[in-house]
Amino acid sequence: MIRPRGVLIALLASLLSLASCSGPAHTEKKTEASAQPAGPPTTGAYKVLLATSKGDITVEVHRDWAPIGAQHFYDLVQDGYYNGARFFRYVPNYVIQFGLAADPQETKKWDDTIKDDDVVQTNRAGTLAFANTGAKNSRAAQVFFNLRSNQNLDQEGFAPFAQVVSGMDVVGKIYGGYGENPDQDSIRLQGNAYLLKSYPKLDYIKTARVL
Repeated sequence: MIRPRGVLIALLASLLSLASCSGPAHTEKKTEASAQPAGPPTTGAYKVLLATSKGDITVEVHRDWAPIGAQHFYDLVQDGYYNGARFFRYVPNYVIQFGLAADPQETKKWDDTIKDDDVVQTNRAGTLAFANTGAKNSRAAQVFFNLRSNQNLDQEGFAPFAQVVSGMDVVGKIYGGYGENPDQDSIRLQGNAYLLKSYPKLDYIKTARVL
């Protein structure tokens, strides 16, 4: 009777040893999974801080307003596309536009267009919308601030995707002395090299980041 009992004890000890070995591996796997970075927000709203040469502007992006545009803006910000970009178009009491990159290679990289969103919000003062060429599905990376209520743009297919929640006074300080003079084709080809030489007073986005 002594021999089988010894075998049983040895078997139990072996099983306990195996169980203790499997524990840390399982815990490590869970730790690795929990350490994975969170993906982009897929629902609701998110905020973006635009640190500009005139001060900080915070915008709140609403996916339910324009889901395609909201996701596209997120992707552009995460890529650093808007860092260094100038506010190159200023129409008083109407819009301020930006979105041609400091580096022309970045502009080229993001030149593909996205599909249109339905317009479910009006272009009221402080909202942001993607510019287009007037053709269907022609939005790329250019964005404008509405400086007033521009409800006429609703019928033209401009779908607001965000609203300034802090820093509208900063928007009002952006330099507008050059009006619409900067040539967009030249910006596309030369980026900030062209703007710094010909339009040095333009304000710009230092950095854009998701909060």
